[in-house]
Amino acid sequence: MRFARPRRDPVEVNLTPLIDVVFLLLIFFMVSTTFETRQALELTLPETSSGAAAEVSPVTVVITATGVYWLGERELAATELSAALAAEAEQAREHGLVVEADGRASHAAVVRVLDQASLQGIQRVRIATTEHPSSEALPGEIGPSETTFPPAETP
Repeated sequence: MRFARPRRDPVEVNLTPLIDVVFLLLIFFMVSTTFETRQALELTLPETSSGAAAEVSPVTVVITATGVYWLGERELAATELSAALAAEAEQAREHGLVVEADGRASHAAVVRVLDQASLQGIQRVRIATTEHPSSEALPGEIGPSETTFPPAETP
């Protein structure tokens, strides 16, 4: 006598719940991970209401509150600034130069960088600022954060 065998459904592994769990874990780790921004130096930038956001420039000079210069990852003395800026001059002429001066840095330190940039023929110099919390400009505030300087005349 032949008995009828019960028909078995083929075994399937449903991957949809597994993919859902993997995506949830991915989202969880992306949200919970803290991203560290490049902030090697503690700077307090001056504020402005009329400045415009600028694209990132590959040549950035940082001036700390104590008057120490940084060009990229290198710390420079005032006497080394000219030679270091000359090495980066071609790239600065093409993309511009950003001066990130601490709000407590001396005016002479900022002028020294602007003078060296002018001597190297760098015409597009931007001064980094932070946006003023008020939307209206305060009396006596500095204008736009992008300033161009004429190239230095050679004798």
